Amino acid sequence: MTTLQHLNSLDAAAFVDTLRGIYEHSPWIPERAAGRRPFASAAALKLALQEVVAASSLDEQLGLIRAHPELAGKAAIAGELTRESTVEQARSGLNLCSAGEYATLHQLNADYNAKFGFPFILAVKGPDGNGLTREAVIDTFSRRLRNQRAGEMAECLRQIHRIAELRINDLLGATPQFGPDIMRWSEVLAAWSDAPDNLTCAYMTAAHKSTAAQLVAWMREAGMDAHIDDVGNVVGRYLSDRLDAKTLMCGSHYDTVRDGGKYDGRLGILLPIAIVRHLHQRGERLPFHFEIVGFAEEEGVRFKSTFLGSNAVIGQFDMALLEATDAGGTTMREALTAAGHDVDAIAAIARDPAELLGYVEVHIEQGPVLLEHGLALGVVSAIAGSSRYLVELIGLASHAGTTPMNMRQDAAAAAAEIVLMVEGRCSRAASLVGTVGQLQVPNGSVNVIPGHCNLSLDIRAADDAVRLSAVGDILDGIAAICARRHIEANIKQVVAANAAPCAPWLMDQLGAAVERAGLPRFDLASGAGHDAMAMARVTDVAMLFTRCGNGGISHNRLETMTADDAEIAAQVLLDFLRAFRPHAA
Repeated sequence: MTTLQHLNSLDAAAFVDTLRGIYEHSPWIPERAAGRRPFASAAALKLALQEVVAASSLDEQLGLIRAHPELAGKAAIAGELTRESTVEQARSGLNLCSAGEYATLHQLNADYNAKFGFPFILAVKGPDGNGLTREAVIDTFSRRLRNQRAGEMAECLRQIHRIAELRINDLLGATPQFGPDIMRWSEVLAAWSDAPDNLTCAYMTAAHKSTAAQLVAWMREAGMDAHIDDVGNVVGRYLSDRLDAKTLMCGSHYDTVRDGGKYDGRLGILLPIAIVRHLHQRGERLPFHFEIVGFAEEEGVRFKSTFLGSNAVIGQFDMALLEATDAGGTTMREALTAAGHDVDAIAAIARDPAELLGYVEVHIEQGPVLLEHGLALGVVSAIAGSSRYLVELIGLASHAGTTPMNMRQDAAAAAAEIVLMVEGRCSRAASLVGTVGQLQVPNGSVNVIPGHCNLSLDIRAADDAVRLSAVGDILDGIAAICARRHIEANIKQVVAANAAPCAPWLMDQLGAAVERAGLPRFDLASGAGHDAMAMARVTDVAMLFTRCGNGGISHNRLETMTADDAEIAAQVLLDFLRAFRPHAA
């Protein structure tokens, strides 16, 4: 077994020879990285190799991709793969393909090469390192065949880096403490769903209650005092031995969107539970109470009300929401009561801000920024504020064949112009995004000019002034479009959330822990909403982002991350907790 210390001590030729099999038939990569030694950690070694590839020429990158064999291709059948590739393909059972599966993969390989000019690359050991199924390999192959060439080339390089990462783990005999369990626990939770064919976990459903019960069990097994409060939050406390200890909070939400991913929110609960289990097994206590909260509701799927759990914790739960109804007519009050909760006790959930040291949330990025930079972790600088509206456009329904184009009051045409106007306005600032996520023509007919159109509008920015300026321009633009087209617009604001800046003193401590892990500190804003936004109203907050795979997609079944990224995030948070210093008054 090779150690990192040994790699750092080798002469350049021996270093290259030891890492020769990490990147397929490409010793030039470790050759160029050798001068960057010593590496402080395995993560630093992996990043250095990746940076060599990123800095190489397009021809060199294409050569690296083309050095890899096809999956279950001619080289595999002929037994001509490298030892590493042979083991990896066998891990997914690609050496056991049926005749039909071989035929499918042969055709996919041919189509892929014809379209892109290089072979399809996939880290077949998968996100958790245990191996993808043949079905998953074929599904991924078919999906990626629809990509554009530049994006697919970038994805191939990312998959090559993942293959290299796993090979380095094997070379160094790495024994992860946290990542595999975090990934396994995520799979366990994903088995409870409101839907039979996807992951949907809405507030106070059977799946939601089963998820909460499992989280309580894991918290208790980890050595925490744990319970479910009367709004459905799962609360675990790892108590300090100090009599004067205050509380540092951590957590995220465990509900999901419809057909969502396995890691959104849940990573921020499972990862700190794994850390507490490690501390408890060592008999190690912190100089502060460490509280993990699995917030019951952040997404607003069932009752259209977000941040129910975190708003209860900060003492700002809106009791009027108890009368909100779901699609089946059940009120929130009825759902909570049926689950055994006492709605009259919700007010008592509120924490005393004077007892809080701060709040830290670990979350997948839900975007492509870290992925594009080749970084596992990022320190969040601010959570974007959001302005959301529902827009009803009222024109005049009339005959599609007999109404001249210059005499139409077409609500859908106005909507189309509004969509493009939003896109144009929100392209003018780097931190600004605008989305029309819902667009409907009620009772539309193929031969009727749309008289009604409904659309949603979501404007976000990390800077409130930037967001509000864009909102003003967009509302003025809607008015101008509608006036010109003789359309009536009814606009209702449904969300007005200010941006939540993260506390610099907490960011600095997180950033220092990232750097001690051998990675560069990288700050980025969050465009998504998080429970940290609510917590920021009563205490200082910080967030640590982990890289999100598959192009950064989230709120989608394709959402993914790796056990290695979960591992390094957990190591960083553990280091942060051990080195944590409260903010000076």
